[in-house]
Amino acid sequence: MVARPTRKKMYRSMQGRMIDIEKLRTANENVQAVGNMNVNARGDILGKGGQVVTPKAKIIKKYYEQPKGRVDDTPIRAMPMPQVIVQPKQVAVPKPKAQPKPAKTVKPKTDSKSKKGIDAALDGIE
Repeated sequence: MVARPTRKKMYRSMQGRMIDIEKLRTANENVQAVGNMNVNARGDILGKGGQVVTPKAKIIKKYYEQPKGRVDDTPIRAMPMPQVIVQPKQVAVPKPKAQPKPAKTVKPKTDSKSKKGIDAALDGIE
């Protein structure tokens, strides 16, 4: 069996032009990516002025060196619960509240001849 060389991925744009995506990627791999992550197109972490602070290879190496979580054979329900000591809280004694002052009530002035209805409403207007 003969191995075939990898074909270049060529795409046709909406205008009918042929575009080589791999060529575009390699030409722009040092350009800062759009967004707020401060990385370039290759994945290197960039500092001030677009200088590479941490290369992508170092980031990947650090990721795979970290220990992964270990699956425990014992289910959580079968595991004994740790003893928790609860200390009583000190309760603050509430201060007595001041009694609200009673509202003053204003009594309407009454004439000797008491007016009712619209006559009473129009009394002061002239």
